[in-house]
Amino acid sequence: MRAMARSPSTDATSETEAAGSRRVPDAKSRVTTAIGQLVEDGRAEWRRTATGDIELRLLTGEVFVLGEMFVTRVA
Repeated sequence: MRAMARSPSTDATSETEAAGSRRVPDAKSRVTTAIGQLVEDGRAEWRRTATGDIELRLLTGEVFVLGEMFVTRVA
């Protein structure tokens, strides 16, 4: 693997500022991304319900409702 060369003007302060400005994904974002990958891979389907929640159906038969702050297994 090739190592990346550092710019001579890079110092610890600029690295700290850059790290602070990057947003670390929260748990909800990570879960949503993982579920989205299941859908992309064809292993699940999801749709928005009339109440605004997301219904997730796995090909194995499980059904979940993804609310704003909760996940409920329906079947």
